[in-house]
Amino acid sequence: MGYPMPTDPAEPGPAPDMRASDADRDRVIDVLRTALGEGRLTPDEFEERIQAVLSARTFGELTPFTADLPPSGPGRYVPSAIAPPAAPSEEEIRIVQKGGSVSRTGRWTVPRRIDLRPSWCDVTLDFTDAVLTHDRLVIDMKMRGGILTLVAGPGVVVDADGLTVRYTEVEMRPSAEPGAKVVLRVELVGRMRYGRIEVRRPGRPPGW
Repeated sequence: MGYPMPTDPAEPGPAPDMRASDADRDRVIDVLRTALGEGRLTPDEFEERIQAVLSARTFGELTPFTADLPPSGPGRYVPSAIAPPAAPSEEEIRIVQKGGSVSRTGRWTVPRRIDLRPSWCDVTLDFTDAVLTHDRLVIDMKMRGGILTLVAGPGVVVDADGLTVRYTEVEMRPSAEPGAKVVLRVELVGRMRYGRIEVRRPGRPPGW
């Protein structure tokens, strides 16, 4: 697959032949995850670009993978030296924590997007009594260690096609009754390492 080169030669940034760091590759992957969550990339395109980004060695090799995405907001890759911090919107929850546990249970309002960035932390999202204002939730994961537990109430389905895992156990049990109306589709994108993901129905104990 060929990728268009950037069309704005005046955009500042590192020299194309400068070596890229792991952090630079991670930032490009974050952009691609956002594009996948917004429907700008198909799962196949996302997977193909991720594999190529992981093999890239210079900024010149990284830039084409986001050149056909929007030039502002969460679109095209911007070098870290000039990238402005993204302000979380009212329809977004960001979870960043090392160790311990985080949970959303009871009558919490489900946003359009959750940025999940914990390390060795257990995260529980219980949709049983949650307030649903949208029919789609994207959980963008960059999670290392810990357990992600999704308690899927009636009509809640979980899709992990856009998720990359390594050394991670995944238990994707049916999250909706056959033929039931889907009221919320939860899409897991991004990656998880050294952990566990469990999707279970209300009233079922962990590991059921």
